Amino acid sequence: MLNRKRSIAPALTILVAVLLTALPALAGEKILHNFNVTGNGGYQPYGGLVLDKTGNLYGTTLEGGAGGVVFELKPVKTGGWTEQVLFTFAGRKWGALPYDNLILDASGNLYGTTEEAGSTGGGVVFEGRHLPDGSWKEQILCNLGENTGELPFGSLTFDAAGNLFGTAHAGGPHADGTVFELTPTDGSWTASVPHFFTGPPDGFGPKSNVIFDSAGNLYGTTLNGGAHSAGTVFELSPNGDGAWTETILHNFQRDVGDGYTPWAGLIFDAAGNLYGTTAGGGAQAGTVFELSPNGDDTWSEKILHKFGIGTDGKAPLAGLAADASGNLYGTTSTGGIYNGGNVFKLTPAANGTWTETVLHNFGNGNDGKYPSYGALAIDAAGNLYGTTIYGGKYLNGIAFEITP
Repeated sequence: MLNRKRSIAPALTILVAVLLTALPALAGEKILHNFNVTGNGGYQPYGGLVLDKTGNLYGTTLEGGAGGVVFELKPVKTGGWTEQVLFTFAGRKWGALPYDNLILDASGNLYGTTEEAGSTGGGVVFEGRHLPDGSWKEQILCNLGENTGELPFGSLTFDAAGNLFGTAHAGGPHADGTVFELTPTDGSWTASVPHFFTGPPDGFGPKSNVIFDSAGNLYGTTLNGGAHSAGTVFELSPNGDGAWTETILHNFQRDVGDGYTPWAGLIFDAAGNLYGTTAGGGAQAGTVFELSPNGDDTWSEKILHKFGIGTDGKAPLAGLAADASGNLYGTTSTGGIYNGGNVFKLTPAANGTWTETVLHNFGNGNDGKYPSYGALAIDAAGNLYGTTIYGGKYLNGIAFEITP
């Protein structure tokens, strides 16, 4: 709550700030596709979009087919976009319920995870292979299970050698989740586990992807656990003998102004600082945070923005994207003027502060509602692309473009 002020000037400053937050978005939104429960196009896209070199967009839907679909959105020269379903998760052995963003390799093949199904029921890692005749075929790279981890909600990451890394929310010897690795060998993939999460003081239950630094170290978040049972940021460093060593960079903490429960993964800037979001904390509706290395193997946290004040968005579940100028972009899952979430921009100033601009408020009329769990995609012109889980013409989600 805001405290009373003896002077009217501070009160007016606060009022102006709230009114500016409530103004309609200055950015332009374009709805690229309305997902529909009828037909075979899939609906309710929980993951975001990935952009290829020619401007096509790829994503997944949680519903449709027997357990979701993989789709392509292709721009039409005369205007608009057309959707094509590349393949569906046609049965339990092919996985079901893809949650996060896809990734692309240099040849244009797609890689992702499903939360459930597969031969062991713990989810799968899959490849969407682009065949010479233009068609697509799903290939299962790994059926995840108790030993490798189960319930992979996050997206995947390639290392420099072409190995795939991801996280599993559960499974492992402590049932607290894992970081897993898939290594290509003679046309097949071999699974190994760089880290089994053990619960407090370790983190547990990751729902995000991991990322690499230039030295080959891995970074990620856990939704739960840590010293204060509010989630962690962790680093995994290779030892050179196939083993990895974990270091907890930050333990999130409730009720002290810090964020907590980070659903999404991290991004780096050019200076080696890490940025991410938490779904809770701050002003009780989530944060954007920065972690900076101190030079002595410790890291310092700085809260860049606290969500939930006035008509600001609430509960950012997706990760961040950055442009060449160092601005950060993301979405909130709820809140905003229409309580349908928003797209926001954080701009850094020379004095170290950051200013939030709400680019779009979802939930007005036939607009989308509740942005997905996947980070936004940015093209070379600075346009933003993403999805919402609900809303739109058929109430089953949309794919959108925001022009800042």
